[in-house]
Amino acid sequence: MSRAQFPRTQRNTMSDFEDDDISQLEDRPEERETSSIISEGIKSLGIESITPDTPIYRLRLSYSRETFLAIYRDDSLESGSMVIVPTRYGKDLAQVIGPVRKSPDAADIAWIERPATKEDLDKARNNQGQEKEAFRICREKIQNHQLDMKLVQVHYLLEEPKILFFFTADNRVDFRELVKDLVSVFKTRIELRQIGVRDEARVVSGLGICGRGYCCHAVSDKLKPVSIKMAKEQNLSFNSMKISGPCGRLLCCLSYEHAFYSEQVRRVPQEGSRVSHENTTWNVTEVNMVTGQVKMSDSDGRLITLPADRFERVENRWWVKS
Repeated sequence: MSRAQFPRTQRNTMSDFEDDDISQLEDRPEERETSSIISEGIKSLGIESITPDTPIYRLRLSYSRETFLAIYRDDSLESGSMVIVPTRYGKDLAQVIGPVRKSPDAADIAWIERPATKEDLDKARNNQGQEKEAFRICREKIQNHQLDMKLVQVHYLLEEPKILFFFTADNRVDFRELVKDLVSVFKTRIELRQIGVRDEARVVSGLGICGRGYCCHAVSDKLKPVSIKMAKEQNLSFNSMKISGPCGRLLCCLSYEHAFYSEQVRRVPQEGSRVSHENTTWNVTEVNMVTGQVKMSDSDGRLITLPADRFERVENRWWVKS
C-alpha cells in the first residue's frame, strides 16, 4: 500500500497524540509468529543440497495467497499450471507462479509430487461450490454458539478428507463445541485455524488508500513486522488514519521504505540541525527525503534550498560542500 500521496508534515512527539494510541497499530506478539506452509522440506527426503541445474519453482496456494518454493525434476512446468504438493495442512493443489534462479536452503523447499490432472481440477472446482455452503453453515453455527470470532475463509483439501476454517478473533476462543457441530454436519475432519488481521487482508484482498491492491495480496505474501519507530524515522504524522491500512495495522510500505530512510538519515542533516555555509550558521527547517531537498534559514531570515548531496559531516558538524 503505497503512501506516496501523503504530505510530509512537521515532526510531532508521541505526547502530542495521547488520545490516539497508535501503539495499537503495531503487530501483536502472537501475530509476528509465522510458520512455514511447507510440512517437510526436501531434507526430510534425504536431499541435503540442490545442484545448480535443479529447477526450482515458486508456488502459490489460492485460498491463502501464501507462496513457497518447490522442486520438480521431471518435465518443466509452465507458469500458471497446477501441481499437487504437500503442505502443513495436507496434500493440496498449488499454482506455479514461475521458476526462480536462486538456490535457497533445502529445508525451505517442498517437493512437487506431480502435475495436477483434469480430475484434480474438476474436483477443485466442485470443492469451491461446497466451500461456499460450508462458509454459510459455519457462520450460522458461530452465531448460534455466540462466539466472538470472524470467519474468513473455508477450504477443502484436495487429497485428504479435511476442511479448513480460518478465522480471526481478538482473544483465544473455545470452539470445541463448534467443532463437534461441524463434524456432525460434514462427517469429516475439521480444523479451525486462527489467523491475524494482516493475514485476513492477504486472503480477502481489496484496494488500499493508494488505489492499488493490498501489498500483502498483490505484491508479497511475506508479512514483515512494522513498528512505530519506522513511521517516526520517516517523519510521518502520528495520525493513525494516515499510517494504518484497512487491516488496522501499520502500512506495509513503512517496512518496504525503512531501509531507504534509515540510510538517508545518516547522509542528510535533520530538522533543527545547524549547518556551516558561507561563513554563516544556518538552521535546517525542512528535509524532504524523497526529493532530496533541504531547506535552511539563517538569523537574518534568509531562506535557501540545497540538494542533499551538497552536505557532509566532519567532526560531528554539518557543512555544505563548495
